[in-house]
Amino acid sequence: MGAIDFAKLPHIGESLLRKEDYRFLTGAGQYTDDIVLANMRQAVFVRSPHAHARIISIDKTAALAAPGVVGVFDGEDVAADKIGGLPCGWLITDTQGQPMKEPPHPILAHGKARYVGDHVVMVVAETLEQAKNAAELVVVDYEALPAVVDVRDAMQPTATALHDAAPGNHCYKWSIGDQGAVDAAFANAAHVTKIDLINNRLVPNPMEPRAVIGSYNRAGDDYTLYVSNQNPHVERLLLTAFVMGLPEHKVRVIAPDVGGGFGAKIYLYAEDVCLTWAAKKLNCAIKWNCDRSEAFLCDAHGRDHVTHAEMALDKDGHFLAFKVHTDANLGAYLSTFSTAVPTILYATLLAGQYKTPQVYVEVDSWFTNTAPVDAYRGAGRPEATYLLERIVSRAAWETGLSQDEIRRRNFITEFPYQTPVALQYDTGDFPACLDKANQLADIAGLPARKAASAAKGLVRGVGYSSYIEACGLAPSNIAGALGARAGLFECGEVRVHPTGSVTVFTGSHSHGQGHETTFAQVVASRLGMDPSMVDIVHGDTGRVPFGMGTYGSRSISVGGAAIMRALDKIEAKAKKIAAHLMETGDADVEFANGEFTVKGTDKKVTFGQVALTAYVPHNYPLDKLEPGLNETAFYDPTNFTYPAGTHICEVEIDPNTGVVRVDRFTAVDDFGTIINPMIVEGQVHGGLVQGIGQALMEHCVYDRETGQLVTGSFMDYTMPRADDFPDFTLGHVCTPCTTNPLGTKGCGEAGAIGSPPAVINAVLDALAPLGVKDLDMPASPNRVWTAIQSAKK
Repeated sequence: MGAIDFAKLPHIGESLLRKEDYRFLTGAGQYTDDIVLANMRQAVFVRSPHAHARIISIDKTAALAAPGVVGVFDGEDVAADKIGGLPCGWLITDTQGQPMKEPPHPILAHGKARYVGDHVVMVVAETLEQAKNAAELVVVDYEALPAVVDVRDAMQPTATALHDAAPGNHCYKWSIGDQGAVDAAFANAAHVTKIDLINNRLVPNPMEPRAVIGSYNRAGDDYTLYVSNQNPHVERLLLTAFVMGLPEHKVRVIAPDVGGGFGAKIYLYAEDVCLTWAAKKLNCAIKWNCDRSEAFLCDAHGRDHVTHAEMALDKDGHFLAFKVHTDANLGAYLSTFSTAVPTILYATLLAGQYKTPQVYVEVDSWFTNTAPVDAYRGAGRPEATYLLERIVSRAAWETGLSQDEIRRRNFITEFPYQTPVALQYDTGDFPACLDKANQLADIAGLPARKAASAAKGLVRGVGYSSYIEACGLAPSNIAGALGARAGLFECGEVRVHPTGSVTVFTGSHSHGQGHETTFAQVVASRLGMDPSMVDIVHGDTGRVPFGMGTYGSRSISVGGAAIMRALDKIEAKAKKIAAHLMETGDADVEFANGEFTVKGTDKKVTFGQVALTAYVPHNYPLDKLEPGLNETAFYDPTNFTYPAGTHICEVEIDPNTGVVRVDRFTAVDDFGTIINPMIVEGQVHGGLVQGIGQALMEHCVYDRETGQLVTGSFMDYTMPRADDFPDFTLGHVCTPCTTNPLGTKGCGEAGAIGSPPAVINAVLDALAPLGVKDLDMPASPNRVWTAIQSAKK
């Protein structure tokens, strides 16, 4: 097809109200827990109360005899049926060329429990109450073992090993960059800035906790798994090929409406396998609903890095080299994408927006007696941005440059740009984002606002963060070379009906992003129809040809591009039909605004006429074309997309209480082509709340001695609320992506990536006159007040 100026098509850039919201607002949504199947039982899991313990024995006798109980299963039962452990989807090769340590991850603990909440026994009963009562009758004899929950403890020679397959609790040492060139640059540096920081562990907490229904059909010897998940086809692939050894066509995975994911619902979890396996053994459907307390214990957590970094600068404040060492906590087992997060998704972004000639990153990853750690909104990119933007701001303070000036001096301004850590940026305008952010944030008025705060006995500070992220998690050949055990393409099918309406089947999954609206806008704009004529189907392996799901802000740039490819095929065939109707060659047919026309004439037919002709082929070139108008396409990008921007946070702090108030927050982002500005604004708002929440409030804490989860509920784990934030000021710069037909870059994670360092930089700027030079997240009132008191001594 010829090049299309996609941004100029109708419906692109319109803030259409979300099509899906009517059913949600009227209570007509269907979540996994809303589904009730015939002969359905309820499951409850007995979880380890110990962070690390040997399982001596399990007595299921009383539980099996309890009212309503139909089955009680443990690790011995799983092993007897030869059910495999949960796989890791990303193989990391260490600095010596050896594969990472990959201990087994049984779906029910076998021999040992390795974190508080580890799955030990599954009880299935006729009702939930009966299952809970029976679970209390299971007697497990444990031998408690020493636990390690902090990477700084896990790496000690005296630490107790979690796995025989991972001596010293070490999973891998991995690096990227030219260490020799970095060392040479440091030797000639006029100034070196150093930083040590912790990226605090988070619990994702989507609004809808995880839920699973496993069912088995004896007549067809097939399974259906209903699950609150972000990528049904990947779930099916892992479940069948790597764990249960089933043919894929015998398993259907359906992810209905999903109440948020943020990465926590990407993975194949033990509960998913347990219920699918047990459904056949018991010949009944089985449901499990995760309660919030379980979610704190057993959902994959995020972040948890301990890092030392150094930046070398010349006398004019230009970056010469950057070197980083990170110790990453992987938790007790390897989760689906866990190994990629502190490596491929983190280190490759440490060039940031800056033309630093040399970067060297070394990562050690460790097992600890904690819940597995995996991708959480941003997945490695927030960790990279937090580190880089913290050290850039510190370098500015140490060299006497302003926050915007040090960034401006080092920005990349020529594209494409090859970074020293593998990625090549295709396009961007980083100075424009910074300039617009300065303007919208009213930096010129900051001195007056500082004086007004001082008059009230408060201190005020401003913090900058200029981020870039790699989205789309593609192309597959590069991802495969870096360790991905699956392709990262996407699939789209466009089915045109005889009346001209359209149904689109996409492998992307929507769990709050508004795909049913945005994808409809894309299709409607291309075909010249109203978006109400387009339906979007997702989340069902029985209806969608294939797909890799939704994460990494890939849906519109990869999933949408697959749909565009299918539309190319639709248009090409439709032109042939239209040419036949208008008695001309298809090379002379043009298509725009829903009409096919013959160049240089007034002949035209509508898309609706062509669609009807395709299905009622009375006047049809049957010798050249099959009837129907239905096309499928797969799209594998040639590069990642690179959203970028500058965020500016302004805080006011009460030194007497340590309370930090975010007074202003400005985010200027470059997302390339924007399909629906309202949806983009909502995505940015949500990301900002999560990022600021990490910076000021959220913190997952395990007791360092016992391994018990201290922050196991909302009473102890502080979640941000609406009144914690000001009205956000948003702005956009647009440099369309050059590597996908839509020009889009992705917007789902940007807020959570750019905001944490902006907040902490603002807090440190405010506290600098009080002598505070450093502070780790979260900047809670107690931490801030303690830092102020310590600085006085």
